[in-house]
Parts: sequence; structure tokens; C-alpha cells
Amino acid sequence: MGRKKVYTLLSVLFLVSVLLSACAGDASGGDGGSDAAITLYSPETPDLTKELAKKYEEINGQKVNVNYAGTNVLVNQMIAEKGNPQADVWYGGGGLLPFEAAVDKDIITQYVPEGAKDWEVTEDGIKMKHQDGYYTGAEIFVLGFAYNTELVSEKEAPKTWEDLLDPKWKGKIQFSNPAASGTSTLMVLSYMMEHGEKEGWEYFQKLTDQANSIPDSGSGPTKGAAMGEAEVAIGFDFMAYEHKANGEDIDFIVPEKTPILVNPMTLVKDGPNPEGGKKFMEFMLSEDAQKILASWYHIPINPDVESETSLSLDNVKENAIDLDIDWVNENYDRIRDEWKNKIK
Repeated sequence: MGRKKVYTLLSVLFLVSVLLSACAGDASGGDGGSDAAITLYSPETPDLTKELAKKYEEINGQKVNVNYAGTNVLVNQMIAEKGNPQADVWYGGGGLLPFEAAVDKDIITQYVPEGAKDWEVTEDGIKMKHQDGYYTGAEIFVLGFAYNTELVSEKEAPKTWEDLLDPKWKGKIQFSNPAASGTSTLMVLSYMMEHGEKEGWEYFQKLTDQANSIPDSGSGPTKGAAMGEAEVAIGFDFMAYEHKANGEDIDFIVPEKTPILVNPMTLVKDGPNPEGGKKFMEFMLSEDAQKILASWYHIPINPDVESETSLSLDNVKENAIDLDIDWVNENYDRIRDEWKNKIK
């Protein structure tokens, strides 16, 4: 091979090497500059998070890499990555409980977006943001009852947690396993806060006796009700409204007193691109992002964006119970473990 060809080949190889290095630097977030990529960890529906990421990229011209996994998997990943964090932002987890626990795990840090600076920490029984700024609500979730409209009329549908024990629902209810599902863990803890543990265990043994299935998945019971496998299911509001939007025979009841909570976002501690992470959190409260959340039947937290369901922050807040977050944090793991032994 002639010297000229060797020189040309070396030049090409060098150029390719430079380009690959640049691409690798951009994908990892590089030095966290204003144009560096943002890495988002989220357990929420992949298509939803991809839509949010795409809209952010359109507006800001900044890449967002989405890493999807279950809440517990992501939390364990962030713990394993302490000292060399890979994520900038964490959004979603079926409500605020995993974020509360993450404060003590030292994997998240303080940042409150401008749009939430004037919020009260707790408004009408709903904790909107962490008191020390470790997380901020992005949307509202309501725990309640989905019911199959072909099998149950709105008038007949249960309106309180006690209604679920009516003999007419024997073998017609589904709820998820509290030992596996955060959705049901919230149900158990909130009931025990209101009524005490002794009465709580008695209630959930009776509720278990009413059920025809207790799947591990938080969304499984609502799907079961939509398919007619159950008449009533316990789950979050958006689960029912997604099925309803697909033309399935299902609707949702907000119980008289029930957990209503924010689904938060937070800045990962020592993430590679904190400035990008902050920008993404600001974006999440914008009308553009909130309209996307609303289009997935989540209740928007931005008052300028209309809900696409019959529920809004204004019309559900009177149903909220005041959660004792400290009690929840102290008892979360214990109650989940005790469920396996106490409930037959």
C-alpha cells in the first residue's frame, strides 16, 4: 500500500475515532453542559415517557435518554450507582412513597422548580411537594374503585371502603397483592392510619375473603374488571380511564375518603447533568408536558391545563385523607412483610 493511501486511511480512522468519542460523550451527558443529554429514570408507561422526552427535545433541542424499569429496580439501580450516578432526573413511582424513602437512601437531592415555589407543602390533605425540597408533584393520582358498567350500575357501585365488604360483592372483587404492589400497600397503610392496625387487619382479611383474584400487578385488577373477570377492582383512576378510552365497559368511583397523592419527580443526587435535570423538571410543570400527562388520563397539577377525565384537583381534594407520611415510612416494609403471614 502506498504512503499516500496509508496516510489517507489513518486520517479516516482518526476522524471516525473522534466522531465516536464525541457521540459517546454526548450520550452520557459529557460535562453536563447546556446541550448535553439528560438521562431520565422512570417506571411510568414507556410510551408516555418517550412522548414527554420527544416534546422536551422539540422545545429545547436537548436529547433525553429514557431508562425504563420498575420502581424498585430503578431505586436499587440508583443505590448501586451512588458515587457514579448515571441519571439526572427520576419521574414517577405510583405516588410519593418511594420518593419519601429515597430521601434517607441519599440518592436524590433538593430542587424545587419555579412553577412550584409558591405551593404549600400540603394543600387540602394532599402533600404537593417535600418539605425540604427533595421532590415535587408532577400530577395527581386517586386510589379508588373501577367497576364494570355492564355488570354494575353507578348507583350500585361501592362508594366507601366499607361498602366493599357487602356480601353482594363476594367473589366479585379484585385488588393487587400488597406484598408485591405499591398500589395496594398504599391502600393498606392508609386504612390502618385511619382505623388502627387491629381493625385494619380484620378489615383486610374480610376483603381478601371477598376477592376472586389478588394479582401481583397494580394494574391487573382494573384490567380484570374491564374484561368482566371482576365486577369491582381497586386501583388508580388513570388505569380505569385508559380502558374506558379504549371503549371497554368500565368507569371509576372516588371513595368518600381515600388516598389522593402526587406522583413526583426529583433531581438525582450528583447526576452528570444537574442543569439539564432542572430544566426537565421545569418542563414537566409546563402546559406542554401537562397536556401530555392529561392525554394519558392523569390528573394535571398545572391549573391551566384541563383534565381529560371527569376528575380534577379541585373536585377530588375534598375526598383526600391526610396521610401521616412519617408513619407510612416507618411501617411500609413491616406491613408488607406482615401481610404474607397475617392474611390467609
